[in-house]
Amino acid sequence: MKKTAAAVRARARRIRAILADVDGVLTDGRVMYGAGGGEIKRFHVHDGLGVRLARRAGIRVVLASGRSSPALARRARELGVDRLWQGVADKGPLFAILCEEYGCAPREVCCIGDDLPDLPLIRKAGLGVAVPDAAAEVRRAAAYVTRRRGGEGAFRELVELVLAAQGKWRNIVDGYGR
Repeated sequence: MKKTAAAVRARARRIRAILADVDGVLTDGRVMYGAGGGEIKRFHVHDGLGVRLARRAGIRVVLASGRSSPALARRARELGVDRLWQGVADKGPLFAILCEEYGCAPREVCCIGDDLPDLPLIRKAGLGVAVPDAAAEVRRAAAYVTRRRGGEGAFRELVELVLAAQGKWRNIVDGYGR
């Protein structure tokens, strides 16, 4: 797989949907439990704005997690993601479902992940992306590895890459200056 910057930009120009893992991509991958037993997740606001910017630009955003969490359900609602899959042990079949539901060809889907359950998605995607601390196998399968780590703006970095490749980023930035 060719991983040059030009090849990555060419793939990013076609993206119409982003399928993202949650723990290790939108969070730092740590699981914390509160005193009452509830799970606590820490999300970065830059990633949240990244979700909103992608949606504003017409890109579908779908989240998939092997775990189930009320905190994730709340965050997904707040951000207005198109779809949230929780408690999914085998993520591979989700790719075909996403393509069918949103009328996307595989080359129009970007998948970002950090660990072995994300490999089937990254391998099928038109643009497979990993975070820098992802499993070695995931980084090797990805066409692009973010500079930012999971939970520290990696999703936002990906959105900026896609929107810049599509010629939409400058308009978004300029829209904040008015």
